[in-house]
Amino acid sequence: MEQHYKLFRVRELADNDEEFVATLAAAFLEEVPEDAERLEKAVAENDYYNAYQAAHKMKPTIDLFELGVLQDLIEVQDWGKFEKTGVDISEKLEIVLAAVNNATEEIKVDFNL
Repeated sequence: MEQHYKLFRVRELADNDEEFVATLAAAFLEEVPEDAERLEKAVAENDYYNAYQAAHKMKPTIDLFELGVLQDLIEVQDWGKFEKTGVDISEKLEIVLAAVNNATEEIKVDFNL
């Protein structure tokens, strides 16, 4: 449990209400993988606007669950925001996607979702 994510800040936000913690975990599963897919597609298509939007939307949740890839996600976000045409952001994207996938699978098991 909690190898690819941390619940410390989630529990702090939830004031240790485990039912609310479970609700936040379910919200993570509902939103973050979908946003990650959107981000992956946008980067593949050099769609800077949607890459920025998806990364920006993911940031608070990635930070809250402490996936350890916030700085990588910010780099992907900035790639989109500043339309860095000459920059290959794929390595940072893969780091973010792997972290999201690992956390998603672990949260599903940990919360029986």
